[in-house]
Formats: sequence, C-alpha cells, structure tokens
Amino acid sequence: MNAQTPRRLKSYICGEWKEGTREGALLRDAGTGAPVALVDASGLDMAGALDFGRGAGAALRALSFHERALMLKALGQALMEMKDEFHALSLVTGATPRDGWVDIEGGIGTMLTYASKARRELPNTRVLTEGEVEPLSRDGTFSAQHILTPLQGVAIHINAFNFPIWGMLEKLAPTIIGGMPAIIKPASQTAYLTELMVQRIIETGILPEGALQLICGSVGDLLDHVTGQDVVTFTGSAATGQKLRAHPAIIGNSVRFTMEADSLNACVLGPDAAPGTPEFELFVKEVTREMTVKAGQKCTAIRRAFVPRAHVQAAREALAAALAKVTVGLPGDEGTRMGALASLDQREEVRARIRDLQADAEIVAGDPDHVSVASGDAAAGAFLNPVLLYCDRPGAAGAVHDVEAFGPVSTLMPYDAIEEAVALTHRGKGSLAASVFTDDPKVAEEMVIGMAPFHGRVLIGNRASAKSSTGHGTPLAPLVHGGPGRAGGGEEMGGIRGVKHFMQRTAVQGAPRLLSAVTGRWIDGADTRADIHPFRKSLAELRVGDQLVTEARTVTLEDIEHFARFTGDTFYAHMDEEAARANPFFDGRVAHGYLIVSFAAGLFVQPDPGPVLANYGVDNLRFLTPVNPGDTLQVRLTCKEINPRSGAEHGEVRWDCRVSNQNGAVVAQYDVLTMVAKTWPPAA
Repeated sequence: MNAQTPRRLKSYICGEWKEGTREGALLRDAGTGAPVALVDASGLDMAGALDFGRGAGAALRALSFHERALMLKALGQALMEMKDEFHALSLVTGATPRDGWVDIEGGIGTMLTYASKARRELPNTRVLTEGEVEPLSRDGTFSAQHILTPLQGVAIHINAFNFPIWGMLEKLAPTIIGGMPAIIKPASQTAYLTELMVQRIIETGILPEGALQLICGSVGDLLDHVTGQDVVTFTGSAATGQKLRAHPAIIGNSVRFTMEADSLNACVLGPDAAPGTPEFELFVKEVTREMTVKAGQKCTAIRRAFVPRAHVQAAREALAAALAKVTVGLPGDEGTRMGALASLDQREEVRARIRDLQADAEIVAGDPDHVSVASGDAAAGAFLNPVLLYCDRPGAAGAVHDVEAFGPVSTLMPYDAIEEAVALTHRGKGSLAASVFTDDPKVAEEMVIGMAPFHGRVLIGNRASAKSSTGHGTPLAPLVHGGPGRAGGGEEMGGIRGVKHFMQRTAVQGAPRLLSAVTGRWIDGADTRADIHPFRKSLAELRVGDQLVTEARTVTLEDIEHFARFTGDTFYAHMDEEAARANPFFDGRVAHGYLIVSFAAGLFVQPDPGPVLANYGVDNLRFLTPVNPGDTLQVRLTCKEINPRSGAEHGEVRWDCRVSNQNGAVVAQYDVLTMVAKTWPPAA
C-alpha cells in the first residue's frame, strides 16, 4: 500500500464493487499517522441495495439450516487460511497481534462455532418448530404449533470501529443461519480491514450472490427504506444508537432494532478476597488486562473497579505497579504490550472524558497529557498510557457512573458492604458485563443475584476457574452478548437464540394432518403409514408418519423382582407391597420406569442387521401411569422427524414412542433417537 496515495475504499452492493462520488474522508495509520485510505459512499443507491438483498434472500431461504451451516463452515475454514493477510492490515488499526487475534481468529472462530451448533442443535429443515404441540380440542382434531421462518428482508449491521472483523462475523453468522441476507456497515475509522475481509469472502464464491453486501462510508438514506421485514442492529455509542432507534422508518414500520452500546462495566473484589489471596491477584490481573487489551477500546472493558475499603490501598498500589509495566508502542513491535487508539481524534475524545471524570476522581496512575512510548512517535500516533483514577466517595459521585472514557481508563472505588457494592454497580444504568472475584459461595450468591438484573453477563472469578476462564471482557458465541438500559436493551449471539432474532415466530393452528405437512414433523392425529417394519427402511424409503403398533406384553411380579435384583434398584415401591400402598401415587407394588422402557424396546426393535445403525438417546421421557403386576403393555412407534446428515451416509431419525396399558392409558411417552443409513444395503 502506498502511504502517499491512499486508495479509495469500495462498497459492494447490487453484486458490484462501487466507489462513492466524493473524495471521502482520509483514514490514517493509528500508530504512525500515515495515510491509509479514503472512505466515501455518497451517491450509492441504498434503496437499490435493499431491494437487491431482499430478492437475493430467496436463495438463502431455499437452503436448510444444515446447508447454511456448511457454507459458514467452508467460509470460516477458507478465511482462517488467509488470517496472516488480515493480521498484517490489523496492525494499521493500532491493534497488537494479541489484539488482532481476538478480532480475527475470534471472529472466524465465532462463525465456525455457529456452523457447528446449527448442525448439532437444529434440524436439517427450512422451518424450525418451537415448543410442544398445543392441543386445542378435546377430540384432537384442532391443534397449534409455533414455528419460526426467515424474515424476507435484509439485516443491516452497523458496527463499531474497535472490532472490524469480529463485529461483522458475530452478527453475520446467526443472520446467515437464520436465512437472511445482510448489509454490513463498518465504522469508517477501520473500514479498510472489513473491506479486505469482505473482498476475500466474495472471492470464495461460497455465499449466494446478494447474501452479503458492504457499505464503506455513510449509509445516506438507507434507513429511510427499511420495512417491517428488515432488521437493524447497531454497535457503538448509546447516543448514536438512540438516534438511530428513533428513526421514523424504524418506528413507523416496527423494524426490529437491536442495540449493543458501550457501557460502564464493573468489576467487584469480594470482601473475602484480601491481599495475598488468589482472587485478589486475579482481580488485579483482570482489571489490568481489560484496561490494556485493544488499548481499552472494548465495549465490555472494565470502567469501574470496586474493592472493600480495607483493601483500597493495596489494590491501588498493585494496579499502579501492574500498569507501569505496560509497554506502549507500535503494535507490530515485539516488545509492545499495548498499541495505539484508533485515531488522534479518539485520543482527544478520551482525554476530554478523563477531564470529566476528574470532577469526582483523582488520577493515581498515568498521565493522559504526557505520553511515554517505547517505539513510534507519541505525537503522530494515537498513543495513550493507561490511566487509573480513584474516587473515594462513589455513592455521592455522578461522573464516574455516567461518563465513559473509551480507552485505557478505569476508576477504582471503595465499598463498605456487599449491599453497597451491588447498588454501586447499578449506578451504571445497565451494562454489558460485570465480574465478581470471590471464593465465598455466599458472596457469589448475594452479589450475582443482586447484580444480574442490571447486566447482560456476570463472570465469577476464583482460583478454581483461573486457568480455564475466558475473562471478564470476552463475549462468547454460546452466550448472550448485550445488556439492559444504557447497554442498549438488546441481545446478540447466545447460540441458537441469536439465530431466532432473524426469524418470525408464528403460531399455526389447524388439523394435525395439515400442521404436520407445514412443519415436516409428525404429530399425534396426523397421517400414518403401516407397511413393513419401519426399522427395515433406509432414509430413502422412510417417511414421516411411518408407524408400528406392537404386540402386547404382560408385566409380572417375577419381572419386577428380577429387574430389581439384576439392576440393584430395590426401591420400596417395587419391593414392599404395604409401603407401596401407603404411597399416595401407587396402588400397590409398581414396575420400574426403566423396566417399562426396556420392555418397550423389546417390543418395537427389529433385531436383524439393517439400516438402523444405532440408538443415541431418549428425549422427554415421562412416566404417566403406574404399571402394576398383571398390566399389559403395548407400544406405538411413529417416525416423527427425519434429518439427513449432509456429507455423511446416515441421518438422524426421531421416533415418537407411546407405551399404553390394557385400558388405553398412556404409561410412558418419549422420543427415541436413532441413526439410520441413507441407503440399505450400503453401496459397495
């Protein structure tokens, strides 16, 4: 890249790479100040981009969850092979290689996690059922099922500057799994890194055309054209997010809007964690790390650190000593521990917010006006040494609970009782993350339950989890990322919960036969087929609704006693007639629940080698009616759901198993899970 002639960033919309019509804003290397790129999106057809994405969404919706997941898996693997190229450009953002790992490998890893979770937890279908069937009539002819289907609009993701790759991929992954196309709008300051990754994604040809579009620069009138089928997500400042949330088109069309805003996250040292304990050392290490990773430019960074008043001096000295060891310099240098902020403007913004904080607090470590660097030019690069403030009376303070300096800045504050510490964390008015360092279960219980309503995530740190803990500030794909109040009131990720943000939940009512046709899942009352034993059918032959009604088997007292001796389960209800009759749920000795399940398997299993390869589990097992000696059992086994496994020679089949007695009463109900070959006999 020629530093003297910065290139113009391009947007990818309507299937083409396009430049804006103006020269654009100049973006500079955060560490050296050298020109990097020009960013502008003026003159681009934003309404056309939305229309293009909506039309392209049909290709995504035509795919199953597993097919979308396999696309993401292939894409993640391809991007991981290119990570060195992304890391080289990431240095320009001011991020050290360690910071870049969080952004690059962290982002790609999140995509791969979603690909894996979707194949493991979702069916290989295009419609997702949610919850149990709701019977709406006595005779079973009218029922309801909640389903989720992809919205038919576009997901617009407006991202922050601090994570130009992770911020894109953590939103894109659940969007694609959910079946929606996306338009990515990165923050201009670091858009060049997002643009590079989108270029490489498009070059792979893995995603359908239109599944991903990119806008580098202002979105112009994009939001004027959103509809109720579109989704808008925003990561950034609370003030900007509130402005977007109030956009007339978003309000007027009830557009789904998810906001993840910077917040005044807290870290609390428990009263048991005195100096010299592992928890005290972990607290100091965590606050130091959260202040310096990404130069403190993290929406989850620790901005307020609360310690018991008796430990204030020790915590202050330990933090000051740890921060003094942080080497600030050019992010690519081997000895650098903390790189630069995103820009000189960002540094001035942080300095201004530190001055605001000084209304309540004094600086006890670091000097925001005098930068010391081990490499680079302190004037040309956006460097800033870590700054620790101390506020002695946090209960009477205002700025420390209202003002965020989005850089390597945190305020240390004392508390006198657990109740006060919890109340002080609430003063942030809602945060993304909080942490508590304690080894006392009572302290953990009181603090976490008290803090939880005001936080999206709470980490408990102690000696037992120290080696495996991912830390205070790390959002993880399986966990929700978001928070109430000031933090935006939204949620991202959270595993499959995040996928559902891009789908419409609909209650469908009707006759079981028609509900089954809609969902692809058999429900009681839908059509069945009884011909050959269903265990003799491969996936190519098996159909939802294939059913077997077995012969009957009588349970004897000898069966119950033999099972008790054989298994060691001699619970009194199985062995003592008088005690069993005294039990309000039984009328004498009863059969073991697992004896019923075992007898049921003996009734429905076809023993010869065939397409059923393995039984891998039982779901939702319930014992509904006691079985006494002399009762007769019969099984109705029905193929409930078929999920072919892409890229494998087998699939998963879910069977509805109902065990009834001689009076027709259901004694046990559950789902049997098996692996079944796609063809049988297998190809040579």
